[in-house]
Amino acid sequence: MSGPLLKVENLTKHYPLSAGLLKKNIPSVRAVEDVSFSVEPAETLCIVGESGCGKSTVARLLMRLVEPTAGRVLIDGTDIAGLKKDALRGWRRRMQMVFQDPYSSLNPRLTAGQIITEPVENFERLSRKQREALAADLLAEVGMSSEMMHRLPSEMSGGQRQRLGIARALALKPELIIADEAVSALDVSVQAQILNLLMNLQQKMGVAFIFISHDLSVVEHIGHRVAVMYLGRIVELAPREALFAKPVHPYTEALIAAAPVPDPTRVRLEVPLEGEVPSPLNPPSGCAFHPRCPFAVDRCRIEVPPLVSMSDGRVVACHVRAPPVASRPSRHALERI
Repeated sequence: MSGPLLKVENLTKHYPLSAGLLKKNIPSVRAVEDVSFSVEPAETLCIVGESGCGKSTVARLLMRLVEPTAGRVLIDGTDIAGLKKDALRGWRRRMQMVFQDPYSSLNPRLTAGQIITEPVENFERLSRKQREALAADLLAEVGMSSEMMHRLPSEMSGGQRQRLGIARALALKPELIIADEAVSALDVSVQAQILNLLMNLQQKMGVAFIFISHDLSVVEHIGHRVAVMYLGRIVELAPREALFAKPVHPYTEALIAAAPVPDPTRVRLEVPLEGEVPSPLNPPSGCAFHPRCPFAVDRCRIEVPPLVSMSDGRVVACHVRAPPVASRPSRHALERI
């Protein structure tokens, strides 16, 4: 297949609020604002940022669990963001999701085998022998024995539950899996097992991942490209090696500087970052990061910085750090990163 597997254009989500007996409108919560990116087959795109930056909302918009305010989500040129329920059904096989909490994302009344085969039975009829064979095969793929097929989620550990969630996501043979903080609720040793499992499955099956996390060490281990979000917008998108070697946006630089470093001899960037994340109900004018940015200039307070392409292939939204020779990305620029 040529071209990107998934292409997102100007995706936006506002949550309108109302108050009082007359339901008078007040400003909307701008959860996601003008987000664009693409995902290639067998690629892992990581989305990082502080809590409340819109990462999980992007995941839910891609899965059509919530409806977008504006923008397009394209698969093979078809905008699934505009499809009605019946037309959307067939496309759901191509994208699946692994949720953050392995304790609440599984039906406690179903056995592991039933949890795995339930998505398939929404599309086709299976005999009992076919269901058992499918469950056993997928459990083996995620490193679990077929004996686990008859267990309830309450009889499993956190790592086993998350493996079960991955097996369920694989049941429909999707081309893309969205993993929303898929390891954040697990112990560090179990996190490593799950991350290695995802990477092995990607090599074996060619599945692409959108991996959402706030843990930069996890992102550095698993990602091919990284998109950094701040207050609903992407502020930097770059190949993993380039981003961690030399972050350009001041917010990216501050995130990396704040991450714990296990090597005491490793030199860390010292980037002062003060203040709280502004409210998406009333975002600052201009660049949303300017109230916390030590490099902000007058232009930052007035004008929203566009994403511009840089010579090393990344795109950055920053008036100060993006050089004058940089140019605004063409329609297909985000696909070439």
